[in-house]
Amino acid sequence: MKRLVIDASIAIKWVVQETGTDEALWLRRHRLVAPDLIVAECANVLWKKTVRGELLPEEASAAAELLERADLELAPMRGLLSGATNWAIRLNHPAYDCLYLALADREAIAFVSADIGFVGKVRQAPGAPEVLTLQEAATQ
Repeated sequence: MKRLVIDASIAIKWVVQETGTDEALWLRRHRLVAPDLIVAECANVLWKKTVRGELLPEEASAAAELLERADLELAPMRGLLSGATNWAIRLNHPAYDCLYLALADREAIAFVSADIGFVGKVRQAPGAPEVLTLQEAATQ
């Protein structure tokens, strides 16, 4: 069983059926960790899906309750500030996403994301931690 950093693009698939849901659920066999930012990001995704009519309010609330109980280790963001800032500057990418990368870097573990563009950008950076797409992680 591996320890992996995941982002909201993975966690949301646990509670909302979309492309990659089966693979995201399979990852739950591992020990998963994320910065506590994931709580706000998942809430925001559920809100957006409700506004767009993709979820009923009751469905979003039920999904949020399931996520609150998910077996996911939450790491405080405070200790990730300088790492996330450095990665954001190096990658010219929003610091929100770089918090996950900073956690993977600090813990020396792989980071898994369904955001293919971000994965590609990280792979171009010398010295970046291992980063995997959801499909790659699900086949390992």
